[in-house]
Amino acid sequence: MPQGESRGVRSDLTEPRAIAEPAGAGASPDAGAVAARPGSRDTARTAERRDTLPHPDSPTDRSSIRDLVSPDTDAATATRAPVDASATTASRPASGVTDATSTTGGRPLAWARRYVAVVATCDALVGALAVTGALLFRPLAFEPWKVAVLIAGAAVAWPLAIAASRGYERGKIGVGDDEMHAVGRALILAIAVSAIPCAITGQYGVVAVSGIAVPIAAAASICVRFVARKNLHRRQRAGQDIRRVIVVGSAFAAADLAGMLGAEPHCGMKVIGVCVPKADVARAKEVGLEVLGDLDQVPSLIDTYGADAVAVTSGDATRHNYLRELSWALEGQRVELLVHPGLIEVAGPRMHIRPYVGLPLLHVEQPHFTGWRRVVKRAFDIVATSLGLIVISPILLTIALAVKLGDRGPVIFRQTRVGLDGSTFTMLKFRSMHVDAEQRLAELRAANPEIGTMFKMVDDPRITRVGKLLRKYSLDELPQLFNVLAGSMSLVGPRPPLQSEVDGYEDHARRRLLVTPGLTGLWQVSGRSLLSWEETVRLDLRYVENWTLTLDLLILWKTAYAVAAKRGAF
Repeated sequence: MPQGESRGVRSDLTEPRAIAEPAGAGASPDAGAVAARPGSRDTARTAERRDTLPHPDSPTDRSSIRDLVSPDTDAATATRAPVDASATTASRPASGVTDATSTTGGRPLAWARRYVAVVATCDALVGALAVTGALLFRPLAFEPWKVAVLIAGAAVAWPLAIAASRGYERGKIGVGDDEMHAVGRALILAIAVSAIPCAITGQYGVVAVSGIAVPIAAAASICVRFVARKNLHRRQRAGQDIRRVIVVGSAFAAADLAGMLGAEPHCGMKVIGVCVPKADVARAKEVGLEVLGDLDQVPSLIDTYGADAVAVTSGDATRHNYLRELSWALEGQRVELLVHPGLIEVAGPRMHIRPYVGLPLLHVEQPHFTGWRRVVKRAFDIVATSLGLIVISPILLTIALAVKLGDRGPVIFRQTRVGLDGSTFTMLKFRSMHVDAEQRLAELRAANPEIGTMFKMVDDPRITRVGKLLRKYSLDELPQLFNVLAGSMSLVGPRPPLQSEVDGYEDHARRRLLVTPGLTGLWQVSGRSLLSWEETVRLDLRYVENWTLTLDLLILWKTAYAVAAKRGAF
């Protein structure tokens, strides 16, 4: 995917030039038809772009198709009257979104109920076992039946605490970190609630047991959710346990959102079709979208196609009162309403809904590049790296000896990289290539021009026999821990680029230099060398825009799995 570009609705939308008369009976009172002025440049431009649209079976890639589809205001937004179902669904292209086979029901999601039931049952077992273990460390002078009641009460109270913290909501399953945060809130709630009766009765032994049991239960419940989510994502990648989604909006915006949802199969969203304005039906079919109907047909199509969610794009087609009227029409249908705000690579912690003069406005915080968070990040880097170097020092010595005995060359490879704010530093690595690797680079680039900016070869002839083993498990990166101690690198951050790469950066890619480069990052846990240059930049920019301490810890956790799996290591 192209990096740094907004993949949401275009920002260069112009105001509609003419407003048609309101729709007749059966249409919303304020759902007037927005049309381009006859004979105007808008009409000519729309006709011209329609003529240039590729055939669905042509080899043109999806990104070029999106460039050809006009923005919302280039196409007329038709009066929202029902369209002929046979006309809008006659063409069913095989490409694009998933074929929408007619089915009924499917809500509420059976797989979501099973997921919640299994997790809640595990939480009950975790609560009972945690109290049992705590009683072994802190026995209470209770009769056996009271101990049994205490354990049984924990089996009930712990899931209730998580439920009170909104930890079992089906809409939050498998995505985001709300499930984990709910466990953290339940931890605080459980300790606080258990302290109240003890403070009244003066029996503080139960508080001590709770102080031991609740953190254990919280840690175990997070592990349960981690395992359950991994299993869920595995099933969703295989096409099971998914939400069937209808995308609503203009042809351009619907194609864009459908493409983004289709690119992330582990999120469990299967686009079964789109609903677009009547004037956009033809162009939507031309770009391979499965058109189910008009905008006003969305509520009636929910049961017809067994949809579990409706995803509404931003843009002129869904502005004004349409979204409100759609939410009213969906009441009682037990279907999720999802709204795409048009923001790309901006994570949830930076977005907040705030009411102003009766309007819910989305407040987007600026990314944090300085302040106390950076101080905490630096302190964590120093402490974790120091402890890590002490633990792995025998491994470092063993690797150094193997590299030296391999070809009698130098152990450490030093290379100038670009760091924070464009400053340069010397990055350290165990040497994994022959000593003349840099001199042979130009020759290999000339022989492999398709590799691009970031030169990575699956079978690079410059790599030594020892180097292949080191690269497979990323052991050649370990000396960079000394870079972390020196402050030129961090444990987590964008990959430190070469000066030649920086010289070729586009403006948006230079935002990678706003934070300290890292030993690992989103690129490391998302495929490493298997990623294209554009994907690497996109992931680095996502990290720069949404950095948090929690994200750093999550990336470090996932790095261990990425290294063990050896995916993208060469």
